[in-house]
Parts: sequence; C-alpha cells; structure tokens
Amino acid sequence: MSAFLRVIVYGGIVVIVGAAVMLTRLTSIEAPEARIAASVAAPMAAAAPVAPNAAALVAPTDRVDPLWAAETGAATGIPARAIIAYASADLTVGAEQPGCGLGWNTIAAIGAIESVHATIDGSRLDGQGYPSPPIRGPALDGHGFAAIADTEDGVWDGDAVWDRAVGPMQFIPSTWADWAADGNGDGMTDPNQIDDAALATARYLCATGDLSSPQNWRAAVFSYNHLESYVDDVAAMANRYTTAVGSQPAAG
Repeated sequence: MSAFLRVIVYGGIVVIVGAAVMLTRLTSIEAPEARIAASVAAPMAAAAPVAPNAAALVAPTDRVDPLWAAETGAATGIPARAIIAYASADLTVGAEQPGCGLGWNTIAAIGAIESVHATIDGSRLDGQGYPSPPIRGPALDGHGFAAIADTEDGVWDGDAVWDRAVGPMQFIPSTWADWAADGNGDGMTDPNQIDDAALATARYLCATGDLSSPQNWRAAVFSYNHLESYVDDVAAMANRYTTAVGSQPAAG
C-alpha cells in the first residue's frame, strides 16, 4: 500500500486508506439512498433474500426519482438512463442484502470504465436501457487477452468461436450464466440491458461481503477485473461522482 492517503466513498461512508483506516459519516451530502428513490416503501417492505435470477419487483424508471437522476446526471456527466439503472441496483441489493454496503457510485464507476456508461464507440442507450449499436468486447482468443473458447454458441456475443465481453457492464457470457439478473422486471435476463447488467454487477460485488470494509471493497472490485490498477481507477471514479453530487444543492 502506498504511503499517501486515499479517500474512498462507500455509499455515504468515507473510508480513508493509508497508514491507518478511519471511517466517518459524510456531513456535506446525504447518503445516496436517501434521495435516489421516489418511494422505497413498497420494495423495502417486500425485501427478502432472493436468488440471483429473481425479477425486480418494481421497474427502475418507477422507483428512482427522475429529478434526482437528471440532477445527478448533470452533475456527473452520466446519462440519466444509466443513473437510473445504477441507483435501482443499489436499492435492490440494499433491500436484499442490507449488510452489503454497496453504493450506486461504485456501480457507476464500473460502468464508466467498462463502457463509458454504454456510450463507447458511438453507442447510445435507448429508453428501454439497450445500447445501440450493441457493445461487444474483443475476441478472447489469447492474443492480448485470456483465451476463453465460446460458451454459449454466440447467443450473447455473436461469436461462436471465442467468448467476448457483452453489454454496458462487459459481462463474459460464462459469468453472465452464473449471475444473470432481471433488473427491469420484464421476466428476461439480458447482459445488453443496463438494468439487468447493473443489478448483476451489484450482486456479484456483494458476494464478497460487507463492502463498507476497505479490504472487502477492494477484493470485490478486484474480482470484477483482476488488476490492482483497475481497482484504483474504480475508486477514483467513485469518489469523483460522490464529490460531484456533493457539490450540487439538495433538491427541494
């Protein structure tokens, strides 16, 4: 660990990592969960541990305050439709796994690095949360990447020879098979659809344990991409988003 101090924000908790570790509640902004939902009473009341493939109870566009999404998007540069997906995933895992401690800003940071919130290479999210054109990573053929032979007959990635990362959160098809989620409650699980992909990402990260722990948080993000530099980049981006939101006036 480097000698300088790094500030990492976990869903409303600041963790300063360096020679010592200190936890302190944010005082300049509200915890994200206090503002991202127009109403959380119904989904929270129905919350219970669920299987990874269970459908969302409420559509993200109905549970996340659109004004909050627009303001947060303007402050952070994240498309509002992507913000809705990240915030809804945060709410869902917060209800399912209260001890996880995952914040929307961590999910958003991964979305930024993986696909620039589904805008990489000129792609754009439509109102239903699908990027157009679809987002596909390079063939995992062992040349500069791990060699992963096709696992799903090209159903998701269009490649029947090699696997490719798919969608806004860049799931490898074999990983998607384990963590597929229905984030928008349409009865389907699709790594191309950002609500589904964001919820799968959230559950994948929460499998590590309590993410209010710096060690667990780093381990969870490292499990997503096995590079310490990747973890550092996600931490920096998550902090950037929280700082940007904190600089905005609270909604009336």
